Amino acid sequence: MAVQLGDTAPDFTADTTEGEIKFHDWLGDSWAVLFSHPKDFTPVCTTELGYMANIKPEFDRRGVKLIGLSADPVADHKKWASDIKETQGAAPNYPVIGDGDLSISKLYGMLPAEAQPGKRTPADNQTVRNVYVIGPDKKIKLILVYPMTTGRNFDEVLRVIDSLQLTANHKVATPVNWKQGEDVIISGSVSNDDAKKLWPDGWKSPKPYIRIVPQPASK
Repeated sequence: MAVQLGDTAPDFTADTTEGEIKFHDWLGDSWAVLFSHPKDFTPVCTTELGYMANIKPEFDRRGVKLIGLSADPVADHKKWASDIKETQGAAPNYPVIGDGDLSISKLYGMLPAEAQPGKRTPADNQTVRNVYVIGPDKKIKLILVYPMTTGRNFDEVLRVIDSLQLTANHKVATPVNWKQGEDVIISGSVSNDDAKKLWPDGWKSPKPYIRIVPQPASK
């Protein structure tokens, strides 16, 4: 079965472009993004891996580790890296997991148990296009699944991480299209009495169930 929001990210040991890792040990107490690819030397994935290399400082600034996965051996990943650097301006500067035997793709429910290395169809491949955001508690906080023909929006992943990190530390939620620094919404689980203690200056309330306040300062 595929993992769900709130599940503990399945642990595994794997070879990567930066050596063998045990996933939970590698995660430590950091946030992380795991993003998967069905095959090396594919055009859309080439652009994605390069883009993530270019914006890695943004993830670093948020204390978020990056790790890719592709359902091919690490030796192929290392050859692919030169193409990525040539065409995208940067090679992966984060580990990329080798999943040539498909075991991790199956562990996360991205491929059916009967899928076999070297015998996948395009229909099989299209399922290995997931993004997982994992919290310091090793729980799955976000799952995005993209089709093969649509490159992923990793700026959106950064936006969601900003929201996740903010709402993990404050009793707020973020509204549609929210960006860092914009107003937020007091969580529905907070009573008005408790909200008055946290926001003594009050809030805007176009409806009783919508309580809008400035974004709290980051901890």
